[in-house]
Amino acid sequence: MTDPERFRLGSAALPVYLPSLLFAIGEGAVIPIIPVDAVRLGGSLALAGFTSALLMVGTLIGDLPSGWIVSRVGERNAMLGSAVAALGGLALCWLAPVPAVLGLGVLIIGIATASFALARQAFMTSFVPLAYRARALSLLGGMFRAGYFVGPFLAALVIGLTGSTRAAFLIQGVACVVVAIVLLVLPDPSAALARRRQQAIPASAHAPQVDGVGGAVAEPVRAGLLRTLASHRSVLARMGTAAALIGGLRASRQVILPLVGVSLGLQESSIALIIGVAGAVDLALFFTSGQIMDRFGRLASALPSMIGLGLGHLALALTNGLPDAVGWFIGIAMFMSVANGLGSGILMTFGADLAPRHDPAPFLGAYRFTGDAGNAATPVAIAAVTAVASLPVAAAVIGVVGLLGAGMLARWVPRFIPRPARA
Repeated sequence: MTDPERFRLGSAALPVYLPSLLFAIGEGAVIPIIPVDAVRLGGSLALAGFTSALLMVGTLIGDLPSGWIVSRVGERNAMLGSAVAALGGLALCWLAPVPAVLGLGVLIIGIATASFALARQAFMTSFVPLAYRARALSLLGGMFRAGYFVGPFLAALVIGLTGSTRAAFLIQGVACVVVAIVLLVLPDPSAALARRRQQAIPASAHAPQVDGVGGAVAEPVRAGLLRTLASHRSVLARMGTAAALIGGLRASRQVILPLVGVSLGLQESSIALIIGVAGAVDLALFFTSGQIMDRFGRLASALPSMIGLGLGHLALALTNGLPDAVGWFIGIAMFMSVANGLGSGILMTFGADLAPRHDPAPFLGAYRFTGDAGNAATPVAIAAVTAVASLPVAAAVIGVVGLLGAGMLARWVPRFIPRPARA
C-alpha cells in the first residue's frame, strides 16, 4: 500500500467520526422521550409503544432508497440532507398537537437516520483499506453506541434544568445543526482521499483507456437498486439472513433483560442501573472487536459474539429457577454485554466486505435493510411467544435462534468473505 492510500484513524477522527457521534447523541436523547411525549399528548400506552416503533419503521423505509441517494449525490451531501430532514422531523415533534403528528416526525427522523448511517458506511467501504476496515468500522459503530449511551443522560440533565420533556428534541436539533456545520467546515474526507489517490497514479494512467479496437473504455456503470438486488440475490439471501439474526439477537437483549428484571421483582431503578453498567461494558469493547477481526478474521469476532448471546438467552430462560436469581441475572447481563461488545461493528464490516467497492451504497442499503428487519421483528416475536407461552420460553427460543445463526455464519462467511491479511 502506498503512502497516499494509507488510512489513518487519527486523521479521520473529526471529519469522519465526530458527525456520527453528534448525530447519535441527539438521537439517543430523544429515544426515551418519544413514548413519554406520546402519552402526554393523550395517547395510550399501546399507542406510545407504536409511536416509538416508528423510529425503526422509518429506518427500514429509508434503508433501500438511501443507497440510491448516496450513490447519486455522494456521502457528504447525503449526510447534510439527512441532518436537514431530521430537523424537519424534529420540528414536527416539537409542534405536535396530537400523537399522530408526533409519529410522523419520528418516522421522518428514522428515515434520515438510515441515510446518514449508510452514507458514512459507504465512505468507509470505498476508502478504508481492507487491512484497517474492521477497526475503522468498529470505531464508527462505537461512535453510535457512545451517542446512544450519552444521549439519555444528557436528556435527563436538560429536562431537569428546563422542566420540559420536549427539551430533548432541542438536543437533537442542536446536534443536527452542529453536524451540518462540521460537514461544511471540515474537508470532505472522501474528496481528500480521492485526490491523494489520483496524485499517486502515474501521469500515463490519466490518459483515456481504450479497448482492443481503439474505442474508449466506459466508466463503471452505477447500478440501480433493482439491478443490485437481482445481481446480489444469492449473497443477500444467505448473509442477509445471517445479518437479520445478528440484529435480532442484539435487539432481543435490549428487550428481554428489562423484562426478566421485572419478572424477578427488581425495582425500575435497579434494572436501569444494571443495564446501564452492562451498556458501559459493551461500549468499552468496540475497538477490541475491530482489532480481532482485522488480525484473526471476521469469524474470530462474530462466532463468539453470536454463541455468547445465544447461550446468554438460554441462561436467562433458567434464571427464575436458580438460587440467588438476581445475582445470576446480573452475571448473565454482563456476560451478554461482553458477547455483544465482541461483535461490535460486525454487521457494518460484513456489509463493507461484501459490497462492490466502486459503488457500494445500493448494496449496503439492501444489506442494512436485512439487519434492521431483524431488529424490528424480534421485539414483536418476543411479545408473541411470551403471550402464547411464557417469557422463559421466549428467551429459550431466541437463544436457539442465536446458535443457529452462529452455524450460518460458520458456513457462509468463509465462502463470501476472504480472510484479511494481518496489518
